[in-house]
Amino acid sequence: MAETKKPAAKSVETKPAATKKAPAKKVAEKVVAPAPEIKKETSAPKAEVKKVPTKKATEKVAAPTPEVEKETPAPKAEVKKTPTKKVEKKVIQVTRFKKKYEEVVKKEMMVKFQYKSIMEVPALEKIIVNIGVGDATVDGKRLEQSVAELALITGQHPVITKAKKSIASFKLREGQAIGCKVTLRGKRMEEFYDKLISIALPRVRDFRGVSTNAFDGRGNYTLGIKEQLIFPEIDYDKVTKIRGMDIVIVTTAKTDKEAFELLSLLGMPFHR
Repeated sequence: MAETKKPAAKSVETKPAATKKAPAKKVAEKVVAPAPEIKKETSAPKAEVKKVPTKKATEKVAAPTPEVEKETPAPKAEVKKTPTKKVEKKVIQVTRFKKKYEEVVKKEMMVKFQYKSIMEVPALEKIIVNIGVGDATVDGKRLEQSVAELALITGQHPVITKAKKSIASFKLREGQAIGCKVTLRGKRMEEFYDKLISIALPRVRDFRGVSTNAFDGRGNYTLGIKEQLIFPEIDYDKVTKIRGMDIVIVTTAKTDKEAFELLSLLGMPFHR
């Protein structure tokens, strides 16, 4: 009987008592430790979320309202100004002189002189109108009258010309005003030339044409007029003294032959 009881005591000693108690303590520690940390993190952001959006929302809504009111009227004013400027630039008046030169003169000059390019065709460069007032040394008002008359004829304010040297016999000193002149270019030149050949020259008494020997050898032509009354702008009753004037027509022609043909096609009444 004693031999049978010994194995029973051995089986009791083999039970792992320590293994069951150890894992129980570890599980309890893991579960209890993270619990306070989760409560603290969740409670903190709730207070921040409520405060931040309320401030930002009020600032964003209030700021853009005055900016929209200021920006809207600016583009409307710009749109109204731009079309008016474009319309003014498109309005271009072509003179009768320019139309004749482009349609008739260029074609006939190309055929006669056989230019390689249409840019070689000569044209009018400028017209110079000069009035000499020798008696201005005695009375300065006479020069003022000539300046006013030349301004009416040409439509441009004249420049006063002065003596380059002193001449004792004429009682002339260096730098003294003795005349006036005007240099015309572009549209004013075209209008003056058209008025000269169509209105002024036909009003000359016993007019038989202008001389063909007044070229300078470089394509420029000089014309002399004895009285300013042939221009329609001059009032006969207001004229105190009849004065003549010199008209110099400067062209881009290289020879007198080309200049003569150019002026003839433009209507200059040469004496035949």
